[in-house]
Amino acid sequence: MTLVIGGGRSGKSSWAEHYAQSLPSPRAYLATAEGFDDEMKARIAAHQERRVGAFTTIEEAIEIGQAIANLSGEYSVCLIDCLTVWLGNLLYHEKDLKKYLTDFYDVLANPPCELVIVTNETGLGIIPGDQMSRVFRDEAGWMNQRVAQLADRVILLVAGIPLAIKGELP
Repeated sequence: MTLVIGGGRSGKSSWAEHYAQSLPSPRAYLATAEGFDDEMKARIAAHQERRVGAFTTIEEAIEIGQAIANLSGEYSVCLIDCLTVWLGNLLYHEKDLKKYLTDFYDVLANPPCELVIVTNETGLGIIPGDQMSRVFRDEAGWMNQRVAQLADRVILLVAGIPLAIKGELP
């Protein structure tokens, strides 16, 4: 399992897509975004266009643990983009974070295929000014720590440059 982490527009998704495409087919792409507004719809469309022909896309905004478990060895690799978008979905839809995160961690302990997981580093900026943003930042930080513990490799993207912070660059 490879965790790809970085700030906004650091190159995480592009790097993860290129890396996943270097792995054997068939490949799945578990997309977590929901198109709530025109800007997000445009981002989703750009991501979809980049992966045409390289991945089978699975759109799942909430039940990603179950979606990964359902792969059951059908794919050699699954790229998950992105955990912090998924976390935002859970908070927006007022889901039980503990339950969903526990289910997700349980699947990560014995994944059905190679996983490449994209997430945002949210803890390097200023302390958020409102409670909801602080909850999101804290939950994202704890989630990222747990996934990094489970991962074989953690790659930090800074200005498009990958840095191995656990394991080796592939």
